[in-house]
Amino acid sequence: MDSTFKALNDPTRRALLDALRVQDGQTLGQLEEGSHLSRFGVMKHLTLLEDAGLIITRKVGRFKYHYLNPLPLQEVMDRWVAPFLQPQASALSELKQKLESGAVMRKPDFMMQTFIKCTHDALWSALTEADQMAAYHFACNVVQGNPRVGQATAFILPNGAAMLRQITTALDPKTRIAMTFEPLFMGKGAPASHMVYLIEPQGDACKLTIEHYDMAPGQEGFAEGWARLAASLKSYLETGTGLKAAM
Repeated sequence: MDSTFKALNDPTRRALLDALRVQDGQTLGQLEEGSHLSRFGVMKHLTLLEDAGLIITRKVGRFKYHYLNPLPLQEVMDRWVAPFLQPQASALSELKQKLESGAVMRKPDFMMQTFIKCTHDALWSALTEADQMAAYHFACNVVQGNPRVGQATAFILPNGAAMLRQITTALDPKTRIAMTFEPLFMGKGAPASHMVYLIEPQGDACKLTIEHYDMAPGQEGFAEGWARLAASLKSYLETGTGLKAAM
């Protein structure tokens, strides 16, 4: 958390984060255009932000895209702000083309990354077993269908309505899951998009990266949902209890 405060203690770095908040997934050149600094200066600040986990990057072809990673900021809010404002608010705030094998790599519309202290097997099970997904999903208490290639997984709200439907398009054991993302909560006819989970063991923890592709205009709010899901998944695996939103 010290690295987060250090990274935020500079107006230029805060301005870069603001730029990514307005338009996520920018290249170094795009960020340089909106800054008074030289290319080297911008690169230096981006490196520090990346080291602090406040941004994550994805290289596609010869371009490197930068994405705002809100989870470290959420951890700061949860630890230092929420306890002083409203102790019970943590339960609400804890909770961002198919990707077939061999598909052309594309720039994600949204990326998020978090580190979870758990075993590789535990994280994989939490992402692929319906009963566990129901235990930590921030809004749904029932999940129907384990992720299997070509099969659907449905997320059901407490009132019995379907919130989300996903079809698994690719599954590399303990490494990668690609799925469609059909936001039923937005009403009939809402355009579907695609998402990917990437898992990497990191000593006694695992790094989970979430990528979202093909988001339509008006779907930028999906980022908040991903933040809530990632926070609840982390809590579930590290403490045994997910973070459910008050419905």
